[in-house]
Amino acid sequence: MDPKVRYPPSWNDEDGKITPIKAPLHETWAAFESLQEKGLAKNIGISNYNGGLLLDLTRYAKKLPQTLQIEHHPYLVQQHMLDICKEYNIHVTAYSSFGPSSFIETGMQISKDTPLLLEHEVITGLAKKHNKTPAQILLRWATQRGIAVIPKSNNQGRLQQNLEVLGWDLEQSEIEKISGLDKNLKFNSPINYGLEHPGLLCFA
Repeated sequence: MDPKVRYPPSWNDEDGKITPIKAPLHETWAAFESLQEKGLAKNIGISNYNGGLLLDLTRYAKKLPQTLQIEHHPYLVQQHMLDICKEYNIHVTAYSSFGPSSFIETGMQISKDTPLLLEHEVITGLAKKHNKTPAQILLRWATQRGIAVIPKSNNQGRLQQNLEVLGWDLEQSEIEKISGLDKNLKFNSPINYGLEHPGLLCFA
């Protein structure tokens, strides 16, 4: 498949404009189910759905997604999404677990203007207490909430540290303290990339 023809909205690299494809989500999901029925996919899932889209999917899906991948960090706790997914037995996978740090290289202004979680006093304080790195604190917070994490790093040492987030626990009060940093702040939104299109609002 041409990479320009993919899950809506597609990106037109030539002029930098958003050009949504005319493919309803229910048809896209039916195609995913067909792939699984044919044995071409072991598991199927969704990404960046909000609560309304997810509940809508439950009304027409023959088979519910195995996982939902969402942006998740202490500035975007999304407890309501976790509750919905738990109700429907949908596993949650988190990306951008370090919040603004994950988006600085994109040149996104909001990521530059937001205090880094890796330097936040709550996170660094807990890192010192548990003799862990701030990144490990953020990852353990997520995994103790029952979420799978997919952190990205090009540094071998940090890759190893990311693997060492099990075998120790944060206290429940500490988990709640980190969750208290919630700002409902989403970085992976079209408007944050300087893109504006009325049809993208449901993905923002």
